[in-house]
Order: sequence, then structure tokens, then C-alpha cells
Amino acid sequence: MANTLLSIQVIPKTPNNEDSIPYVDKAIEVIQKSGVKHQVNPLETTMEGDITELLEVVRQMHEALIAAGSPSIISQIKIAHNPNGISMDKLTEKYRP
Repeated sequence: MANTLLSIQVIPKTPNNEDSIPYVDKAIEVIQKSGVKHQVNPLETTMEGDITELLEVVRQMHEALIAAGSPSIISQIKIAHNPNGISMDKLTEKYRP
């Protein structure tokens, strides 16, 4: 069972003040390729897994954005960690019909 939820919002600087959405899409691609359970939301993406694995995904996201031409990135990250287990489904099930 997963022990961590990590929500991340990347705010990449763009080379010529262009639209940042293509850069955000590249960051989400890294998450998708990682294979971790995740949910894309309008303002952030939440991942579920082992804390070490999720932090590695964050590192890879930053590297991908730099490689795509972003001169710098700010990420806002929220982490919920419970060694006994935690899941997106469990935390949100009471809000689903």
C-alpha cells in the first residue's frame, strides 16, 4: 500500500514569456510515464506511492522542463505521509456518489 500522497503544481518560467501550458504538459507526461497512480486536476496533480519514488518523479519533472527550455521552475508541493498507508480513494470516497 502507498504511504504518501504528493500534490504538485509546476510553474515553469518560459523563455520568451510564452504560454506555460505546453511545459506543464511535459511535466504531466513525466508523471504518466512513471507509472505511479495519479490524478490530474485543474490546478495540481496528485500522485500516490512511496515517498522516495514520488520525489524522484518530481526531480525528473524538473529535469524535463529544463531540457524543454524552461530557464527555471517553481513547484508548490504538498505531501501527506502515513507509514501505515494512505490513498486518494480512501480520502475522497465519501464525496463520490
